[in-house]
Amino acid sequence: MSYDLMVFDPSSAPKGRESFLAWYDQQTEWGEGHGYGDPAVTTPALQAWYQEMIQFFPAMNGPFAVDSDAPEVTDHCVGRSIIYSTFAWSVAEQAYAKTRELAAKHRVGFFDVSSGDGEIIFPSA
Repeated sequence: MSYDLMVFDPSSAPKGRESFLAWYDQQTEWGEGHGYGDPAVTTPALQAWYQEMIQFFPAMNGPFAVDSDAPEVTDHCVGRSIIYSTFAWSVAEQAYAKTRELAAKHRVGFFDVSSGDGEIIFPSA
């Protein structure tokens, strides 16, 4: 089992909770017809988030993959409008804090996938 968080392009995601969750389900079918390890497929803001995030939680796959079994190494799945990150439970608290901090900094949305109530945060205007 893993601890999962997602950042997203706020202009692509619907704002209502039910619509958002339906959109999320569609995004995580992984049917975009490209590999999901390369941040080149996503938006500039999500690319910036990714580049900073991998300094703290290195990529498990893709062009920026590291060869390590450290608990911080993370599976970042990159779609056109989302980045879905799968963390080890041992780093869940740090992952939550850093993911949310960098989402605010780069003005992308944040979704706490692993939480029962699934916190969804859009950047403020």
